[in-house]
Amino acid sequence: MRHQLREQRRLKTIALLLASLLVLGALPTYFGVRAATRDPVFNSLDALAVPSWAATDTVDGVSGSRWCLLECRFRERTVDSARGWEETAQVYETALSREGWRPWKVALCPEQPVEGHYTCWRRDELTLDMWIRQPACAESDGTAPGVSPAPDAARAGEEDCPESVVSIKVRNAIEDDRIGPQPSTDPSLTGVDPDPIFTDDPLRELLTPTPTPS
Repeated sequence: MRHQLREQRRLKTIALLLASLLVLGALPTYFGVRAATRDPVFNSLDALAVPSWAATDTVDGVSGSRWCLLECRFRERTVDSARGWEETAQVYETALSREGWRPWKVALCPEQPVEGHYTCWRRDELTLDMWIRQPACAESDGTAPGVSPAPDAARAGEEDCPESVVSIKVRNAIEDDRIGPQPSTDPSLTGVDPDPIFTDDPLRELLTPTPTPS
């Protein structure tokens, strides 16, 4: 009986040890595989040191190949902020600078005028566009930008409509059309009258046939 009890205790101890090892090993393996398979750009965006009020209801979108097969990967993230776009822009720009992103002053940033705050950034082989603006739902109450809505309207929409929206787009620099020489905007190449032809051009004189005597 004593021998059987010792065997049972030993088996229980082994079972508990195996269960503990499985639990302790499964969690690191899960998070390790998740980090390895998830796009590192989204991981870096997750690491931005912004307050919780500036990053709610995150929606990510991705297209293209991570290894630039046929088409490089394009990442897009949209988040809501519980505060105005001015304060939201300040915390995001500070967070991007801390993570090594540098402001990028380039033409076509943005491609056309937009409301709110639009900036471009570069880091290593990536470019980043960030647009922070007032959400469309805030304008549907009929108030002008910068004017607070009526108290009843504010209470009705405070749960659904954020104070501002942040859109972040990240692409590989090799596929960003704004890098490298831009197309010329010389008026002579856009349909304006061409440059006059000079009559004293020696090449023109050589190509002009000599009249024969009648």
